[in-house]
Amino acid sequence: MTTLQSSSAQAKRRLNMRNPWHLLATGFGSGLSPVVPGTAGSLAAIPFWWLLTFLPWQLYSLVVMFGICLGVYICHRTAKDMKVHDHGSIVWDEFIGMWITLMAIPVNDWRWVAAGFVIFRILDMWKPWPIRWFDRNIHGGMGIMVDDIIAGVLSAGLIWLISYHWPIGLMN
Repeated sequence: MTTLQSSSAQAKRRLNMRNPWHLLATGFGSGLSPVVPGTAGSLAAIPFWWLLTFLPWQLYSLVVMFGICLGVYICHRTAKDMKVHDHGSIVWDEFIGMWITLMAIPVNDWRWVAAGFVIFRILDMWKPWPIRWFDRNIHGGMGIMVDDIIAGVLSAGLIWLISYHWPIGLMN
């Protein structure tokens, strides 16, 4: 086991899943996946997003804004408890990024959800400018959250562009 793997395992041992902040920060445990925890967190966000679709868009937007504010705190607190900034198991930021991305899909259809998921994951992993700048220069809970918020906004914009130029009927 490498030193990096060892320190990651030590950080995970500092988690207490009975702590509500840790439970939320790890995406209800989805971030504890041994492989691609960010992708697991993004997938785990989809059922919660589906529940949000039953809300009027104004209330959905408020839930996302509240989730951002809550996320800044819980991600900061959990990272501090784990003694690691932005540990891979902290995936609340992926939840928010996915919820922002999926706000832009034109119809509630699995193909649009899959497209949003893929676009968001590519931007979140690749971190093109300006995502990379924010990821490197903002710290604490906001630093953990902001790159995924921006990736979500950019993904939503790409989904909107695709749906604008690709009539919905072509997805059927």
